[in-house]
Amino acid sequence: MNLEERLLHGDKRACARVITIMENNQKKAFEIIRNNYHKTGNAYVIGITGPPGSGKSTLTDRLTRELLNRGKKVGIIAIDPTSPFTGGAILGDRIRMNDLSLNENVFIRSMGTRGSLGGLSKAAQGAIKVLDIYGVDYIFVETVGVGQSEIDIVKAADTVLMVMVPNLGDDIQAIKAGIMEIADIFAINKSDIDGADKTQVEIEMNLDLNQGEDYRPPVLKVSARKNEGIGSLVDEIVGHREYLEETGELKKRRKRNTKMEILNLVEEELMEIIFSKMKKESSFDAIIDNVVSRKLDPYTARDNIIKLI
Repeated sequence: MNLEERLLHGDKRACARVITIMENNQKKAFEIIRNNYHKTGNAYVIGITGPPGSGKSTLTDRLTRELLNRGKKVGIIAIDPTSPFTGGAILGDRIRMNDLSLNENVFIRSMGTRGSLGGLSKAAQGAIKVLDIYGVDYIFVETVGVGQSEIDIVKAADTVLMVMVPNLGDDIQAIKAGIMEIADIFAINKSDIDGADKTQVEIEMNLDLNQGEDYRPPVLKVSARKNEGIGSLVDEIVGHREYLEETGELKKRRKRNTKMEILNLVEEELMEIIFSKMKKESSFDAIIDNVVSRKLDPYTARDNIIKLI
């Protein structure tokens, strides 16, 4: 069997290979997605975000085990920060979930951000589609954890799970509008330590400000380390999915996400065309030099570059 056939037959190695090819921006992977795109849309995507140190990886591990116990097949995309110096990623999530990766019903892939500022790898959207074709029921996308730029997860997920922890120090920083508004479910992890009740009240009070909303995100206290509250959290995820499906919001959400993805793909392609043209045109350097020397303003430079292209 060729690579595509192996992927369709649930071959884990083939799945890993296709994602690697796609990360390297090779056409073969995109052709496989094109050929099988009609088979996607079955996997439910859960974005897991929150501040660094909130225990997102451990919680993802526990949620995965709970879904396995319920007879589900799970894919995990763990986004790790990429070093700005070497281009390499720490990829610590794979180390933490090593024993889980041996399960035949779990596929784990660590991906570096590779300069993407929104907490997601550029290849993450493609990897989601590959895992969907591969045949998983749920896909967890665990983001880097870099604060408010985490809102990129909204463009990829059906349900966004915000992981918080007690005693973050600056309560106002912890409950910024940008990241509060993207959450569908709040999980206060490490709730066995002091301050969990206070954090829950603060989040609930913040949610009270949005009383006009049809859906109010639940706020749960869990302890991933002690494996407490995990079943209830999965129940809330399933409940949110049912709510989205019954109200038609899931279709609207996926339409919005698809629109954003297509615009991003077009933008990336246009930038590639611009940069390739810039390398060949010496006049680009002259325009840049004129802006640096203040002989030209950036807006006129933009217009001139567009004319050249």
